[in-house]
Amino acid sequence: MTVINIYKEAFCISTEKSKLDVDAIHKFLSTKAYWCINIPKEKMLTSIQNSLCFGVYEDKKQIGFARIITDYSTIAYLGDVYILEAYRGKGLSKWLISTIMDCPSLQGLRRWILLTGDAHELYRKYGWTDIVDPSKWMELHNKNVYKEIGID
Repeated sequence: MTVINIYKEAFCISTEKSKLDVDAIHKFLSTKAYWCINIPKEKMLTSIQNSLCFGVYEDKKQIGFARIITDYSTIAYLGDVYILEAYRGKGLSKWLISTIMDCPSLQGLRRWILLTGDAHELYRKYGWTDIVDPSKWMELHNKNVYKEIGID
């Protein structure tokens, strides 16, 4: 896959994993992201290793992130999307989602999925809709998994 580096003013979106500030990502995900509070760093590192990642930077400072779990052929799951609070309201989340949706290696997929508790309107701007027939979907969700495996 070709590495993406896109610049806009002082900001950059990159898929280059060597640029990722894993400490900054872990700090946000483990303390601010309602979907994965207390995620152990080793779990987060494994998720990054096995995903297509998009870092958002101001100069070299990590200010946002998103990752895609995909087979590059039929399906993609969009997750761990964030922009640091101090950088919100600048259009960076829209730019990030647009960049992801336009990524050449993610074209022609049959299905995209995501979970969001508060950003429905952002995703709707890019064609996302509510699940038409939720009766077909199932999940196995353990929101306390990190506590149960003895990691606080």
